Amino acid sequence: MNVLIVFDHPRRDGFCGAVLDSFVQGLQAAGRRTEIADLRAEGFDPRLDPEDEPDWNDPRKVYSPAVLAEQARIARNDALAFVFPVWWWSLPATTKGWIDRVWNHGWAYGDRKLPHRKALFLGVAASDADHYPKRGYDSAMQTQLVTGITQYCGIADSRQELLHGALGDEGDRLALLKRAQDLGHSF
Repeated sequence: MNVLIVFDHPRRDGFCGAVLDSFVQGLQAAGRRTEIADLRAEGFDPRLDPEDEPDWNDPRKVYSPAVLAEQARIARNDALAFVFPVWWWSLPATTKGWIDRVWNHGWAYGDRKLPHRKALFLGVAASDADHYPKRGYDSAMQTQLVTGITQYCGIADSRQELLHGALGDEGDRLALLKRAQDLGHSF
């Protein structure tokens, strides 16, 4: 299985980058091939300009070369994973803009859906796990990301996994890295 991992963090050398590395190690140990889309390092422009705006009357609209290149990258993979810091109980703006701009009408939703076998949202959260359910943040993220994005676009085997307590001590952080590696291995 080929897995495209979409990474979004301003610093590749931070803890979120270490989570990415651990996840990739697990994938590769399980015999998966990986491709990383490091949106910040690649300078992806998340702004949706008119040339990439969905056209509800033309599901076969041809989008910009930048979007076509991203769609080709997605298409050559069997599964998708997102590694990101949880900011405001969601994805960073660059990832959201990548989805808005690239997963377009007539390609990812509408009369055609994404053919991918599975998807994972792997969020790195600073706060402890008990903070999320008491305000419904975990279920809100599940609805927004899994139901509203990947399942809406045809990837039925989609899930969210949050690595809570990323600001903890070294032992806590090592446990989170091990969890990321295990998630990669079982993906």
